[in-house]
Amino acid sequence: QVQLVESGGGLVQAGGSLRLSCAASGRTFSNYVMGWFRQAPGNEREFVAANSESGVNTRYADSGKGRFTISRDNAKKMVYLQMNALKPEDTAVYYCAAARYPRSYTDKRSYDYWGQGTQVTVSS
Repeated sequence: QVQLVESGGGLVQAGGSLRLSCAASGRTFSNYVMGWFRQAPGNEREFVAANSESGVNTRYADSGKGRFTISRDNAKKMVYLQMNALKPEDTAVYYCAAARYPRSYTDKRSYDYWGQGTQVTVSS
């Protein structure tokens, strides 16, 4: 079992930065692929970024490449999403998720555990 709690969302102007954090509970955090997804009103939940159990391998959605960075600290059971050069279209609820042996890093159906989400609003 893994419980996830996100934090760090808020209101920021376009071009600004935010760092999202996700705190995990459970003894086997380092066994899970960790991902970030987001969901805007009226849209499906979409993939943002993910990294492997060790953090060595990462994947990004095209929308965030060059602007977002995912990282993790297995000792602290934390995963982060650094978001720079934010745009109004980045506005969404951002979710942290954990997957054990996922078929796909980018498919939300591969993830077993989800946090409650944190709101990110980017004003123009």
